[in-house]
Amino acid sequence: MDLGIKGKRALVTGGSGGMGIETIKRFIEAGVTVTATDLKDEDLEPLRKEFGIECIAGDLSSKSGVDDFIAKAGTDFDIWVHAAGITGDKGDPLTMSEEAWEDALNIDFMSGVRMARHLCPPMIDRGWGRVVFVTSENVAQPYPEETVYNSAKSALLSHAKSIAMAHSDKGLLVNCIAPAFIETPMTDGMMEKRKEEKGCSFDEAVESFLEEERPYLVMKRRGKVEEVAPVIVFLCSELSSFVTGSNWRIDGGAVGSINV
Repeated sequence: MDLGIKGKRALVTGGSGGMGIETIKRFIEAGVTVTATDLKDEDLEPLRKEFGIECIAGDLSSKSGVDDFIAKAGTDFDIWVHAAGITGDKGDPLTMSEEAWEDALNIDFMSGVRMARHLCPPMIDRGWGRVVFVTSENVAQPYPEETVYNSAKSALLSHAKSIAMAHSDKGLLVNCIAPAFIETPMTDGMMEKRKEEKGCSFDEAVESFLEEERPYLVMKRRGKVEEVAPVIVFLCSELSSFVTGSNWRIDGGAVGSINV
């Protein structure tokens, strides 16, 4: 299937994560030239070796970090997938520390705001651009112990919608994907912690989490990055040229409400 993006240039943030790696694979298959970024250069080295792509380490959690990264990477990208993020601290929403709020908002939300200031205007000038932000099931179905994550990802979704409403008539299409409980290093870490807390196996930790914390995830398993990346790449393609301002759920039914 021709996605109509051969020869385009893409930037994938959070490139060394599971979703980032699989998205990079799909872009390369579609003939896209990819640049990847993540916090640590050593995490990017496997991407250089496997794919031969440009990889630039950068700390996107501050304005100065974003400015430094852009000075190295430039802004000549047609496609930007923003998969960088953290789950953040967990606990009672009334007792979360200032540091917990600042970390989640800076990494999960403000990184997207700051990067968009640099990357979106050139796309508008060229009359063609695709942006996909990774949000979460939590924007539609927040969990009380994940309040800093809920809030940061919800803010990111609202920001994405605002950009889409303001600029899609100029060729810049902006969408989000909302995954739920995907097999990634992030959820691996969550389950390793649960395993230790409950004194059980990893598989038992996953099973109990699904039963106790995700009752609407009717497929009763974690999703796979191979089930997420094709949606991201589709939203970056010419096949999605009438899709903007949306938030596509890839959640195995985890969100109990109707998506309207």
